[in-house]
Amino acid sequence: MFRTTILFKFLMRRFFASIGIILLIICGIIYAVTFVERLPSNPDTWGAIMDAWIRLLEYIPLFLPLAVFMGTLLAMYNLTKSSEGIIISGAGLSPYQIARPFLIGAAIIGIFATAVINPYFVNISAKNLTTHDLQLVDDTIWIREENDNHFLTMSAKNMKKQNTDLVFLDAKIFVQDKDFKLLNRIETDSVTLSDSGLKSNRAIVWDTRGNNSTKKWEIQTKITPQTVLDRYLQPNQISFWNLPQFIQKMTAIGVPMRGHLVQFWTLLFLPLTMIAMTTLGIAFSQTRQRRNFNFGLKFSLGIITCFLMYFLINTFNALGATGALPPILAIIAPPIIIIAAAGVFIEHFDTI
Repeated sequence: MFRTTILFKFLMRRFFASIGIILLIICGIIYAVTFVERLPSNPDTWGAIMDAWIRLLEYIPLFLPLAVFMGTLLAMYNLTKSSEGIIISGAGLSPYQIARPFLIGAAIIGIFATAVINPYFVNISAKNLTTHDLQLVDDTIWIREENDNHFLTMSAKNMKKQNTDLVFLDAKIFVQDKDFKLLNRIETDSVTLSDSGLKSNRAIVWDTRGNNSTKKWEIQTKITPQTVLDRYLQPNQISFWNLPQFIQKMTAIGVPMRGHLVQFWTLLFLPLTMIAMTTLGIAFSQTRQRRNFNFGLKFSLGIITCFLMYFLINTFNALGATGALPPILAIIAPPIIIIAAAGVFIEHFDTI
């Protein structure tokens, strides 16, 4: 038992070290490219640094499975190169016993990404929301409200968050009475939505006679910044911990939630996806060569296969988002297929 514990910790350290090296390389490249790309659009260097950091966190779910796969290949290669893997196999451990620390480590990475990294990304990105983070119709933000006195319809081309308020840019607002008769038409470069209503310091207001004047304008509304965000936020802009309640609330008022369901199941089963990619990496690392192990060829074939798996996962995600498959089936099927195929290969290799 004591020896098994020591071996388990040794393999776990090798796995995490390899994953860390791969992540440093991938994150470094992505961060450098994003920083250079964002530098012209930010007023200072610090703004570009933070913007690149937010974008890096956004990309983590995309490259994390690839990083886990590559890290598994690297860890297994190092064990083979140093003959440590051969010694471990000679001690009577099967490939499944050797893989156990790797699989547990992969699950830990998936849990950490879901429970910590995703909420952290949502928290810091929520401070700099733009239309890039919203689901829009015809590239326009549309807001409509009905209350006891009037109907209000607003369209805006852009939006930004200012503390707890939302600021809409290049906005047009139409106010109608209960009989849909137009009362006012308002055009403004900037209008602020707070919990008390809409307010613009400088707006052009047309009355029912067609006369217009430039003045300060405001109106009380039931719409709040939070209700707007609830309607327009993309699935990746909602924390994993808030998604179940959000989906339940939006479903109750008839808003389609397939994309959000796919996002929830993707995050929930991210540990399973990490396990699948680790299993695939172990399958590609199987070899009977103690010397002259052609790591480059195996690594290249593994990367090609990994991208094919990535295409498979995205295809199932699209089927789930369009309703062709139940969202949970669309998310859970690819990792199970990968684990089954890799497991069969490992078993066949170990018994010939």
